[in-house]
Amino acid sequence: MIAFLWKGIMRDRSRSLFPILIVTTGVMLTVFIHAYIHGAITMLIQTTAHFNTGHVRVMTKAYAKEADQIPNDLALLGTDTLLSSLRKQFPELAWTPRIRFGGLLDVPDDRGETRAQSPVFGFAADMLNGNSPEWNVLNIKNSVVRGAAPSKRGDILIADDLAAKLHVAPGETVTLIVSTMNGSMSVKNFTVSGTVRFGISAMDRGTIIADLADIQSAMDMENGSGEILGFFRDDVYHAEQANDMSIMFNAQHEHSASEFAPVMGTLRTQSGMADYLDLIDAYSGIIIGIFVVAMSIVLWNTGLTGSLRRYGEIGVRIAIGEEKGHVYRSMLVESVFTGFIGSAFGTLLGLAIAYYVQEHGINIGDMMKNSSILMSNVIRARITPFTFVIGFLPGLLATLLGTAVSGIGIFKRETAQLFKELET
Repeated sequence: MIAFLWKGIMRDRSRSLFPILIVTTGVMLTVFIHAYIHGAITMLIQTTAHFNTGHVRVMTKAYAKEADQIPNDLALLGTDTLLSSLRKQFPELAWTPRIRFGGLLDVPDDRGETRAQSPVFGFAADMLNGNSPEWNVLNIKNSVVRGAAPSKRGDILIADDLAAKLHVAPGETVTLIVSTMNGSMSVKNFTVSGTVRFGISAMDRGTIIADLADIQSAMDMENGSGEILGFFRDDVYHAEQANDMSIMFNAQHEHSASEFAPVMGTLRTQSGMADYLDLIDAYSGIIIGIFVVAMSIVLWNTGLTGSLRRYGEIGVRIAIGEEKGHVYRSMLVESVFTGFIGSAFGTLLGLAIAYYVQEHGINIGDMMKNSSILMSNVIRARITPFTFVIGFLPGLLATLLGTAVSGIGIFKRETAQLFKELET
């Protein structure tokens, strides 16, 4: 019977072509949108980790409560000792200290007077240490547009857009005015070694990057840092493992009454990431649900149209003694075949489009001009093993629902009426 139904689908294109095209289109969109959303989530997590929270972040308890305000007066001290302890206790992570700060960048003219000024957001990273993970995390070498990466104390990197705004070129001297850890004002000169563009609007508008030791000196934070970031060595955020590490570390310091005791937070629990990720997961499920419902409605109508066209065929089958339940079940089997064929073709097409977007990306820079979200301007899809099978859920479910609803009319057919129809 199955072989017979399969031949019927293959030979009678008027019965299967339109449903297959509908399923193919819906599955293609489902697969692509899933890959695109997953890619956006991955890039959001990656950029947030690289430029803000790390996969895990160690701060003082007081700093953690106001982390978004960057309270460097509540920063960690004795960073070297704590860093050594973290590397020994959690060797599976790469650890690096950072200082985030805000300040004013002053560009002097030939006479030493102010030529241009701009408020800036900056962070200090351990860039002059050859073993530092910052070179890979920040992708500094590939992000340099003009000039070169810092190679000595006193070098600084400036966002290329900011440099163009201030008319600053590599090799020029600029002055950073910043508040110290103790609340006083500090003025320090730097040499612009190069300009960078990370492809993240929130970073490219007005960011500077300096070496950690220089900012520690400028802000009276010797052997101190605002935070210590930990990154998994495969650069993938492992939520459960990070959460276990956080619980283990915090348990060791929970009895300390000092507000300067260290505390560890995970990427998900910081910067509102939990809300972002939960919202995106919810939208992803809603989108797939919409496709299932929409395709089911269309396939229901297609099934009704097909039932009218096959009115005589179904009537003959019932008239010669075939049970209505068997006819109904055979139509459901046909729908499974149709759904499988459409899902297979749709998955292949969706994967092809997703692969193209994964390699080339879609530039949404115009949408992100005024955004404060740390997300790349170029969004790339991400194909995962689940992407290969997710299309079969709406593809098979929609065809089954459509046929199940439209096929109910079979049970309303009366044998006596069938003979009258066949006589005419």
